Amino acid sequence: MDGNDIESKPVEININHDKISVERIKKLHPKLRNEVIEIYIKILERGVSIRFTDTLRTFTEQNDLYAQGRTKNGKIVTHAKAGESYHNYGLALDFCLLLKEGKEVSWNRNLDMDADNQKDWDEVVAVFKHYGWEWGGDWANFKDYPHFQKTFGFSTSELLKRYNNKLTDKSTYVKL
Repeated sequence: MDGNDIESKPVEININHDKISVERIKKLHPKLRNEVIEIYIKILERGVSIRFTDTLRTFTEQNDLYAQGRTKNGKIVTHAKAGESYHNYGLALDFCLLLKEGKEVSWNRNLDMDADNQKDWDEVVAVFKHYGWEWGGDWANFKDYPHFQKTFGFSTSELLKRYNNKLTDKSTYVKL
């Protein structure tokens, strides 16, 4: 599939298609919210239903995830400690496919639920990449297929420095 091919399928779109995703979009950095709503609508127009599973993550939540597979039971799901993830600044999100009218979720990258001969996962990736987002599935060492981030050219160490120096807005989002 061509990454620039984001043509829409005619379908009635309700931004509240998945209220959980809409609430999670509201937690993203203010500079990303409108763009993610636009991306979300484009994905829905393609006939693919998704849920944003993770957006803004607190430092405590990040450390809990980092402990998984190390000091806590489970599989290692991140190599980032608190302050080292773009999630900590509202600049990253994770998603899954939404099935059976929102009653089930799936991380199966091979599904084609809209029967258009394109994997639904690949359709989501194409839309995010069209908007300039970095996809975790392109990473060389630690593939993170559900993950997208938009960094505005900042490293996590630069963002942490801004956060620690209180270069934040009233809601504590780092000023970009």
